[in-house]
Amino acid sequence: MSDDATLPPPYPDAHGLLDGKVVIVTAAAGAGIGFATAKRAAEEGATVVICDVHERRLGEAADQIGLIAGERPVAVLCDVTVEDDVQRLFDAAIAEHGRVDVAVNNAGLGGTANLVDMTDDEWSKVLDVTLTGAMRCTRAALRHMCPRGEGVIINNASILGWRAQAGQAHYAAAKAGVMALTRCAAMEAAASGVRVNAVSPSFAMHPFLAKVVAQETLDELLAREAFGRPAEPWEVANVIVFLASDYSSYMTGEVVSVSSQHP
Repeated sequence: MSDDATLPPPYPDAHGLLDGKVVIVTAAAGAGIGFATAKRAAEEGATVVICDVHERRLGEAADQIGLIAGERPVAVLCDVTVEDDVQRLFDAAIAEHGRVDVAVNNAGLGGTANLVDMTDDEWSKVLDVTLTGAMRCTRAALRHMCPRGEGVIINNASILGWRAQAGQAHYAAAKAGVMALTRCAAMEAAASGVRVNAVSPSFAMHPFLAKVVAQETLDELLAREAFGRPAEPWEVANVIVFLASDYSSYMTGEVVSVSSQHP
């Protein structure tokens, strides 16, 4: 650990936690939690399948993961608001690898608008990507995993599913929905040996976030973090890897906060 708590710790070594697993990660292009999760899963021995709506960035992510894994992963253009795209993603993974062991539903869409000014379209767009997209991917995963009698699903929620923030009614409602979806799906899938959990990050910093969130808001979020810094995306990815691994075999229906935030 760094002597300065405001600096991130060293990147941890891999321990083969996902050896032999086939892992799908949605919204894995770019520099956020999705790419960090795909990269970390590959480092932990998984065969990774990635998707995104951004073709160029998806190709770049596949190239980088290929350097880690020794071969380029299956990379599928996928819009999680389109059921056919979601089905095509799972079909591609199964056609190439025979199964899906882990599905990480990371796709989400944010935005800032006070409710009094929010349009129906703004509300619906965030809900369709963030909540209904997670439902579509969870449903597709369950339809494959439950008959097999094994599998793990991890959804990416947010601390805003628990805590209020002005301008985030649509995003907070969607993430609270992801938490409820996770718990209900877990109860339905438990008898089939399938586990469903979620992570709830507070503030994980990456370049894209800085482009879409005002600096004033970022400063306010940072002031709440006990470590005096945001999480690195890979720190959230580490918790996702834990939930995907056999080390969390007795956990289902849980929403794990990845946060140093105080009220």
